[in-house]
Amino acid sequence: MQCSFCEHCMSYYELCESVLYFCHFLKFHIYLYCMTPYFNVFFLLYPETKQELEDLTADIKKTANKVRSKLKAIEQSIEQEEGLNRSSADLRIRKTQHSTLSRKFVEVMTEYNTTQSKYRDRCKDRIQRQLEITGRTTTNEELEDMLESGKLAIFTDDIKMDSQMTKQALNEIETRHTEIIKLENSIRELHDMFVDMAMLVESQGEMIDRIEYNVEHSVDYVERAVSDTKKAVKYQSQARKKKIMIIICCVVLGVVLASSIGGTLGF
Repeated sequence: MQCSFCEHCMSYYELCESVLYFCHFLKFHIYLYCMTPYFNVFFLLYPETKQELEDLTADIKKTANKVRSKLKAIEQSIEQEEGLNRSSADLRIRKTQHSTLSRKFVEVMTEYNTTQSKYRDRCKDRIQRQLEITGRTTTNEELEDMLESGKLAIFTDDIKMDSQMTKQALNEIETRHTEIIKLENSIRELHDMFVDMAMLVESQGEMIDRIEYNVEHSVDYVERAVSDTKKAVKYQSQARKKKIMIIICCVVLGVVLASSIGGTLGF
């Protein structure tokens, strides 16, 4: 039993390390997404950053799948023990740890997906502005249809390359379109995993809320117990003082009575 618990602790520690590692990559990745709206200029000045961003994206997918596999393995282990009708403090600890890490994982995944969606919108706005520079006006619906179909040529084939500005605008349109395609592929690849983990966390929500409720009430109970203990100590101290005062009064009274009786008897 002790050996099994030690193995679980090691597995939990490794999983925590994986989640923290994943969060670290995500935060840096999100920073690269959000640090500047002028990606083309930035990547021209620092071309290694674009490659680093792509490498990070690949690492995020790899680490996310690794974390998910570990969470799934722990979930299956818990289900097997529950199937054997085992109920112990160790099992409850494992369930709580698993639920906490699953929630954390879904939180960072949600943040990542939100950031990707914001960056997609930013790229789309940039495409729309560059199309306006070339003299082509598009609605948001038309642009979405183009992005979904992937047929960028519908908007760019009839644009005349009559100036350097137009050429630059078309280059940026193509660059942004490529970035959007990569983003959508990334989101699609992680979608099933995200939905799977989100459903797991939702099913665990009631248990987590129940644990939090018990913890909060335990804290309230402890605080009340501490308060009651302080009151008891205070009352006990006051009672002790009263007892001492009564004893002193009795001693003084005894001395006075003894003196009075002694005087009366002529001692």
